[in-house]
Amino acid sequence: MSNWDPIKGGGESSRRRSQRVIVSVPVTVSSEGGTAVFKEDTQTMVVNAHGAMVALAAKVVKGQMLRLRNRATQQDLTCKVVYIGPATGEKIQVGIDFTSSSPDFWRIAFPPEDWVLPDPLPAAVKKK
Repeated sequence: MSNWDPIKGGGESSRRRSQRVIVSVPVTVSSEGGTAVFKEDTQTMVVNAHGAMVALAAKVVKGQMLRLRNRATQQDLTCKVVYIGPATGEKIQVGIDFTSSSPDFWRIAFPPEDWVLPDPLPAAVKKK
């Protein structure tokens, strides 16, 4: 397993193709064929232009194909499981990648790669 962290990036950060945004989007994840059929309503933990991190109670394996539906827009796409992470309660963190380019799936604008958070206090205030 990987040591990817949705906030810090961890060991997978060198492969990052777009900035991550922490946002909870209601989604439905379902199996795409196979023997273990499931359909589960959940929400995203983190999204990027190429996929998301979701928490699933269903058992999935790396490389498995899934169907992801954005419940707000009713748009759906095929995805691939690329990361199986730690449990959060009774759910497992699952990283998924879209199988086809879909930069507008989340309906949000992603910050550029070189974007950094500004210092919360101006330098003049810090000197006091």
